[in-house]
Amino acid sequence: MPAAARKTVAVIGAGPGLGMSVAHRFGREGYAVALISRTEARHAGYVAALAEAGIEAASFAADVRDRDRLVSALGAITDRFGAIDVLYYGPGASDLNTPPRPITETTAGDAREAMDFLYPAIDAVGAVLPGMIERGEGGLLFAGGLSAVMPMPALGSLALSAAALRAYALTLNVALAGEGVYAGNLIIGGLVERGDIHRLVTSQPERFGDVGSRSLDPDVIADAAWDLYAKRDRPEATFSAFQ
Repeated sequence: MPAAARKTVAVIGAGPGLGMSVAHRFGREGYAVALISRTEARHAGYVAALAEAGIEAASFAADVRDRDRLVSALGAITDRFGAIDVLYYGPGASDLNTPPRPITETTAGDAREAMDFLYPAIDAVGAVLPGMIERGEGGLLFAGGLSAVMPMPALGSLALSAAALRAYALTLNVALAGEGVYAGNLIIGGLVERGDIHRLVTSQPERFGDVGSRSLDPDVIADAAWDLYAKRDRPEATFSAFQ
């Protein structure tokens, strides 16, 4: 596809689960894919898998909490592909080896640390939104946790950041109405298959229990991400393994 006609999706939080499913889903629609994650260790395999599916892709290493590197990576993507037409923001925000304190023990410091995964979303949007508005088209997609809409005291400060990210996405959705730019949110409750956290949990049933069928198919969620962006008939979609 000629560069002028090709669109590009930037996937922030590229991993073997949902990130790659989103990459493949948009790739099937003719999008070039730019992958961003903390390290380059698995990037070659990701790019090769996309190439095998006939999808043009490139990878960029950046920790979202390092603002300068994140903005630099987005600039490099724009230089490489000409523009970022869709931004998907879905970095992992939890470390099972250091679980959060429950909400009754959450400190202000815990909350500030949890918000470190909201601020990069704002930085990323700030880097790409002006161009989208100028072109009169584009999309911003965010992925967050079920605790944004369902009280989950055990998640403590993570519930606060999930709710803040959702509020940001939904407010952007309203603010951008009429600009040709769509903002949408994915609410995800449960382990996403093929992802790193799913692999860790299922490898330690003595610690986490048997998740059994309580997991989510990343391809189904990626289909919903595409539908949100393409149809623009609702601001969010919810997936829960707890219902």
